[in-house]
Amino acid sequence: MKNKITLKELAKLLNVSVSTVSKALHDSPEISPKTVERVKELAKLHKYRPNPVAVNLKSSKSGTIGVIIPNIANTFFANVLSGIEARAQKAGLQVITYISNESLAREQQITEMLTSGFVDGVLIAISEETQRKKEYEHLFNLVDYDIPVVLYDRVNLDLPVDKIGIDDEHSFEDATRLLQTRGIEKIGIATSIHHLGVGKLRITGYRNALKDEKDFYIANSSKPDTLREKTRKLLVEDKVEAILCSDFESTMLVYRMAYENKIKIPDDLKVIGFINGDVARYLTPSISYVEQFPGEIGEEAVELLVDRIENRVAGKPPINKTIRTKLIHMESTGF
Repeated sequence: MKNKITLKELAKLLNVSVSTVSKALHDSPEISPKTVERVKELAKLHKYRPNPVAVNLKSSKSGTIGVIIPNIANTFFANVLSGIEARAQKAGLQVITYISNESLAREQQITEMLTSGFVDGVLIAISEETQRKKEYEHLFNLVDYDIPVVLYDRVNLDLPVDKIGIDDEHSFEDATRLLQTRGIEKIGIATSIHHLGVGKLRITGYRNALKDEKDFYIANSSKPDTLREKTRKLLVEDKVEAILCSDFESTMLVYRMAYENKIKIPDDLKVIGFINGDVARYLTPSISYVEQFPGEIGEEAVELLVDRIENRVAGKPPINKTIRTKLIHMESTGF
């Protein structure tokens, strides 16, 4: 049965965000009692209620959880999935994996299927297109249907659910300050994910550590050719002494551009990347990298979800867990 009114429509009538409406309907302590009362009164007036099929199905458990991965080609998400599978197996849970391929439409299709109630909970890393277009109603629908949800990695969204990710901002702030203590002042950043929440946080961390705004050097684009040209400028024209790479693509591009322009790593250029350790070790020279502990993120995400499924944290506000990263020094930051 279709709702007489949607969360989005309620939010528009009240002139508040969808997030506020969802939180108010679930008695979140983040929302004032007055606003909760307004939301519930309007919801009652319009006979708003969650999908009855989903609600009925939640009375019994399926022993299955759904996992939405944005990009399986990314080794980080592959390792997160490995951690999810390991922890789910210990909990006696089956895992159904879906790949959104960074597509909003595909993510919407998947979440619509999951609201039918055949899974006990959902783990999701939000797609790139969803973040770019800022269309989140399908995610709020999962919450509205009382399906436990945990966001992992890409958690920069005001959704009233448990979240787990790394400290993206401090990871690059600490890396920048470390380079500065070694006497390096001209530090740049290369990124192909500047438009994503995690990318923005990494840029912010780098920027926080700079002593002056004129020291800000960035090569940013999601288009390979544009990123290539901007990276060449950083290395050849700006002659940065060190460069932080926020993702796999930018890390590999920096290495390629350094080789093409006869820039020696680490003699002429220090490099720190967000890259899988197994890859970092086999390059020449090996790349210093930020260890994100993806397997641990996957295991902890399942732990949070199981606690919600089993009502161990019933009534408690959403939990936001942060995995501390570690800078692993390899040959590319040799001093």
